[in-house]
Amino acid sequence: MQAPNIFSVSELTLAIKKILEGKFHFVKVQGEITNFKEQTSGHLYFTLKDAESQISCVLFRGNAVHLTRLPKNGDQVIVQGEVSVYAPRGNYQLIIRELQYAGMGELLLKLHALKAKLESLGWFDKARKKPLPASPKTIGVVTSPTGAVIQDILNILSRRHAGFHLILNPVKVQGEGAAQEIALAIDQFNKYHLADVLIVGRGGGSLEDLWPFNEEIVAQAIVRSHIPVISAVGHETDFSISDFVADLRAPTPSAAAELVMAAADHHFSQLLAFQKRFDELMTYSLSSHRQKISLLQKHPLLSSPYALLENAAQRLDHYSEELDRTMGQILQTNQLKLQGLERGLTALNPRVRIHHLKEKLKSLSDHLRSIDPKNLLKKGYSILFRENFNSVIVSSKDVTVHEKIRIQLHDGTIRAHIYEI
Repeated sequence: MQAPNIFSVSELTLAIKKILEGKFHFVKVQGEITNFKEQTSGHLYFTLKDAESQISCVLFRGNAVHLTRLPKNGDQVIVQGEVSVYAPRGNYQLIIRELQYAGMGELLLKLHALKAKLESLGWFDKARKKPLPASPKTIGVVTSPTGAVIQDILNILSRRHAGFHLILNPVKVQGEGAAQEIALAIDQFNKYHLADVLIVGRGGGSLEDLWPFNEEIVAQAIVRSHIPVISAVGHETDFSISDFVADLRAPTPSAAAELVMAAADHHFSQLLAFQKRFDELMTYSLSSHRQKISLLQKHPLLSSPYALLENAAQRLDHYSEELDRTMGQILQTNQLKLQGLERGLTALNPRVRIHHLKEKLKSLSDHLRSIDPKNLLKKGYSILFRENFNSVIVSSKDVTVHEKIRIQLHDGTIRAHIYEI
């Protein structure tokens, strides 16, 4: 009978690593983030769990830089990546290449539902949309006062027309209350007849960032506006509800500024048309190349510069933690030794020893003072001496009748005569 193969730990781990990584080189997993930790190296470590199971995950810095925000414990996410085995600890894990927040699906459902509702109301119909003025004298802009959008618009208009008049109504363009501010700004332009045409928009961002322009309150303000509205939200590939209800949709805020002055400069409009065609060709070309690159990026060894270094990077993080812990223990031990030496030096200090000896001498002095016969005499005691021999009488048997004695008191001597025993 042939004896079974005996693996070393490393051989068995490597065999498991090859099987797992070969079978699960590209997976999508949904779960809840817990035990989230960001290392100083920029790598993100966390656990992905559901009601019954959990798996360790690593998102290396090269992929983490593409996140719109850092994950946190409790986030529901959908991740893409491959299964890997971290040999030094013998555990399997997910190497994350992409991370999306699960809540984005709910936003898309909400967006499609509102789009269907407004389309049924006829708000998207071309017949209700107003043409742009041929020569606008005043341009109104509804956007953030601090973002790049207003600067891009000013740069475009300044380059093409020196005498334009622009009014900015500053608003928040993302976050709580942004939709209400945008709608109010549009209403104010109409109420006071402040502009001939409006540009409403912001720069690019995630669906969450662009969401105020998908709110019904903004769509209502655009529909009831008597001033023609150009919607310029995000990048060319981004579409929002405001784009569908506006009188004209611009692919970017900069393009919106170009469109405002298109009627006043026909020749420049032709150049814009050529530029747009060129941009479309470039977009198509870039899209085609991006698809090719995307196929290459899905290969584990090409998807991230950390693919070849991930084990080394994790070891470095592990060794860093071990070094911090060991140094802390060494420091604590040396502190205890130092405290012991300080106590020993204190005990050997001559001043301390002299102090202890003084206290001991005082104690002996007090003891001697307490047993001094003179101090006993002050308490009512006396000492008997023979008259002729100066010896102490300690018993009645030591004296005879008619013998003379001396009685020593604390303040003097008394002579006495024995008459009877």
